[in-house]
Amino acid sequence: MSRPAPRPTRVAANTLGILAFLVSVFPVYWMVNSSFLARNEIRSPTPTWVPFGGSLDNYRTVFSTDQFSDALRTSLMVTGLTIVVALLFAFVAAVAVSRFRFRGRMSFIVTLLVIQMIPVEGLFISQYKMLEAFDLLNTVIGLTLVYVAGVLPFTIWTLRGFVAGVPYELEEAAMMDGCSRTQAFFRITLPLLAPGLVATGVFGFLQAWNEFTLALVVMTREDQRTLPLWLSTFADVNRGTDWGGIMAGSSLIAIPVIIFFLVVQSRMTSGLTAGAVKG
Repeated sequence: MSRPAPRPTRVAANTLGILAFLVSVFPVYWMVNSSFLARNEIRSPTPTWVPFGGSLDNYRTVFSTDQFSDALRTSLMVTGLTIVVALLFAFVAAVAVSRFRFRGRMSFIVTLLVIQMIPVEGLFISQYKMLEAFDLLNTVIGLTLVYVAGVLPFTIWTLRGFVAGVPYELEEAAMMDGCSRTQAFFRITLPLLAPGLVATGVFGFLQAWNEFTLALVVMTREDQRTLPLWLSTFADVNRGTDWGGIMAGSSLIAIPVIIFFLVVQSRMTSGLTAGAVKG
């Protein structure tokens, strides 16, 4: 018995899905491909689709100085601290907003939404003055504080939905079995919130890892640059733009992101779909 032919709508949907995937992955392919090409090949009007005969000269240029290792260390420290601190404060705030009723609760929630509407550029002067007053310019702690302040409203708002999606009756059942309220929360509710913590952690990671403008304002010393700031050094007014170095550096910067996504992929998927189906 022959299998029925696929419906035209399904074929069209699959075709659109494949096209969307190719469009999204092509810039990544072009970045990696260009990182193995010489400058004249990159600037050539005839594109080189496959880097046959390519070299690692661009990567040697990246590793020829200590600037890359310094920037990598700074970015790792700032990103790691941002994720930990933001998730800690956001988790406590989300639990307070979802589990307790107190005066000013709705005002706090509305304030989170209003803060998200403020352009980041409008806060540069005040943030710079604040960090300067506390002698936190060109420091990992200073940049981390600014990043945490930027990602915290969205993180609280997102985690609030995950906390509210866990029935309080589960904690009550655990307390009836002899657990205290704190024990019930950490043994029952917290494991169920792990996907939500991972999903919001991914947002904080991407924001801190790829952010440029705030780092440009706060980190003015060469030895305190983050990776996006270090990448901008390949564009020089006198020497021109070293596109090969930019592509090689961008490929290296993408590696930690790929590793992070591979580690948290399963948890992130369940976190993004949590609450989509009710039992």
